[in-house]
Amino acid sequence: MTDSRTLTFDSNTLIQDVVGPDSDNLRRVEEWLGVRIASRGNALSVEGPAAAVESAETALESLYERARRGTPPEPADVDAALRLAESGQQAESVGDDLRIVTKRRRITPRSPGQAALMRAMQSHELVFATGPAGTGKTYLAVAQAVAMMLEGRVDRIILSRPAVEAGERLGFLPGDLREKVDPYLRPLYDALYDSLPSEQVHRRMAHGDIEVAPLAFMRGRTLSSAFVILDEAQNTTPMQMKMFLTRLGENARMVVTGDLTQVDLPKGAVSGLTDAMSILRDVDGVDFVHLGRQDVVRHDLVTRIVNAYEARDKADEDKESPA
Repeated sequence: MTDSRTLTFDSNTLIQDVVGPDSDNLRRVEEWLGVRIASRGNALSVEGPAAAVESAETALESLYERARRGTPPEPADVDAALRLAESGQQAESVGDDLRIVTKRRRITPRSPGQAALMRAMQSHELVFATGPAGTGKTYLAVAQAVAMMLEGRVDRIILSRPAVEAGERLGFLPGDLREKVDPYLRPLYDALYDSLPSEQVHRRMAHGDIEVAPLAFMRGRTLSSAFVILDEAQNTTPMQMKMFLTRLGENARMVVTGDLTQVDLPKGAVSGLTDAMSILRDVDGVDFVHLGRQDVVRHDLVTRIVNAYEARDKADEDKESPA
């Protein structure tokens, strides 16, 4: 069933921000939803399938509200509004409680899964976040940690990863210990630098307010008044995961992130992430958020790559399943 609606806005100037240069934003909405949009003055007319027209209306209203607040929408903002609109949410309706404010960024969710993760991190002491590359799991966790440290809700940030990936082991890598582990920890540094000015990152690391370390360094510690993140957790063993989770101290938060399709453990080994998620499913204070391909917020090509791999994996499963 087709539908058509005309949306009228207050400002001719702000509507141009929504339309975008050379109508790029409107074209993005049209291609995403399969609708046609005509712009005339301060009005936008939308025509297409009823559900798509409704999503377009929600997205366009969100983009106008963003422009009204002084931030003209960019392509990534258009995509975010569309993802949320398709899930029945309006980007601006998520509220100020779902904004992470750091020294360098004011972050709002760009997909339904990101909104769910941000809510979970605000309300639970331990959160497991799983999903493919590009969904923002680690980025949002680090940003939330920085925001809570700046607010004085935690005293320090501890970021960790298991130092086992792509079949490599530290002992066979060149250099001293720092040179051996830094390549594995680089994505955590990148997320930090996107939330804090580099000089503040260096100063806080020198003072011990921020620590980036391999998982093995967590053994025997009690991590109190800290925001602790374990990244790439699919590459932990059940014993390592238990060790990490039991480091949780008073006034501490933990976020465990991982991609269960990217396990680098020896064939047949059980992932500590899978094991923990099964054991802790009904434990109070623990929440689980799964982000899917619809939550990928990197370059459009990343979404297509994820889709292609998932289609291949499904085809392989179908071949192996008995008729």
